[in-house]
Amino acid sequence: MDERTILIVGAGIFGVSTAYHLSQRVPDPSRIILLDRAARDPPSNTLAASADINKIIRADYSSPLYMELGFEAIEAWQTLPFFQSQNPDADPDAGVYHQSGWIAMDEEGSNVAHRIRENFLAGKHDSVIVDMEEDEVRRAWGGVLERTDYAPFGSYYFNRSAGWADAGRALELMLRKALELGIRYETGEARHLVLLEGAGVLGVETEAGSILQADKVLLATGAWTSKLMSSLEDALGIERNDRVENQISAAGVCVAHFQLSDAEKEVYSKLPVLVYGCQGELIPPTSSGVLKFTSTTSFKNTVRTATGHEISVPVEDQSYASRGLQEDLIAAVRARLPQLLDNDRRPDYYRLCWDAISASQHPLITGHPDPRLANLYFAVGGSFHFYKFLPIIGKYVVNVLEGVGNGPAKDTAWSWKSVEETGCGVHESLVPRKELRDFL
Repeated sequence: MDERTILIVGAGIFGVSTAYHLSQRVPDPSRIILLDRAARDPPSNTLAASADINKIIRADYSSPLYMELGFEAIEAWQTLPFFQSQNPDADPDAGVYHQSGWIAMDEEGSNVAHRIRENFLAGKHDSVIVDMEEDEVRRAWGGVLERTDYAPFGSYYFNRSAGWADAGRALELMLRKALELGIRYETGEARHLVLLEGAGVLGVETEAGSILQADKVLLATGAWTSKLMSSLEDALGIERNDRVENQISAAGVCVAHFQLSDAEKEVYSKLPVLVYGCQGELIPPTSSGVLKFTSTTSFKNTVRTATGHEISVPVEDQSYASRGLQEDLIAAVRARLPQLLDNDRRPDYYRLCWDAISASQHPLITGHPDPRLANLYFAVGGSFHFYKFLPIIGKYVVNVLEGVGNGPAKDTAWSWKSVEETGCGVHESLVPRKELRDFL
């Protein structure tokens, strides 16, 4: 890569991974600028979905592309030095990746598990999967799943290669490594993109009024991308169908957190990650004893801009869950792990997590197709399943910035979409079909 300055907007999954991989490939990492609303020491961006207590790490995909990417990521989770325990003799499990395995329950009539198994077999990864019967699942892990409602499900398997990561901590460690390698970190809220006529995007103006200039600008702004792009699209007169909102759109899900007692933590720590088809997800407790249950009911928050365009934007208060969202999530918990709600117990707190999602759940890792924006790039659209690729995704983004292809499958999947996606999506259960106001 040449000596041009690169501005990365957003220190989430895509932004931090790209900064890290760029810092190893450019002669002068100080020419990489990473802009985020969060303070640098320590990173404190609690608004980003990546700044979470934990995330699922797995390669179980019906798409061969993401299966192989998943195994590549798992190897990086297991080997990158800054993700490992700093004192393995005292505590070998103190790294950020925890290989708990996962149990996948697939609904009656679904062929997702079958397609996943076919991919694992073709890729010679099938040895990590063990089929299970309902009675085995009920008895396993100390009988914690005895009271689960199994009526919706038709098949079960355990994958020992999967697990979970300390999400916010891992992001912080990778960012610290990029800083150590010499990148420049700037704190500020991106207000809008600055256009230099005839020369593309000059840079970004922050809420404080400062302008950060760069030769190339990468938006890793997740669910906030349409909000940031809107005024630039207005200025250029970009037609409705060609706006970024039709590529990726902000979507949210509601997450419940239960603070466990020491005795409960000991019991639930034996569990693998649990994925109940399209019925929700459960991750084993953190070191502080927080158990997280994620709903698969997603929603948009559609607003109308000053110029009359409809875009979805995250709400500012992510700690408030309306009564409707709480009821929807409680119903999912009651069906999956009812003992958590014994004696009228309720979650200790909720969070609304936002991500940018596309129709196919493929991200945008590409340049803007408008020739007037030739130096503007995107790494957005995690679609609620991209956190697992944190260790590796940045190297593919760097290739795009350098004008190097990532291979036909990736280049096609991650390109700017010119037609409506059809067929099964990569993570289609989380495509939003409701508005946040529907749950008020």
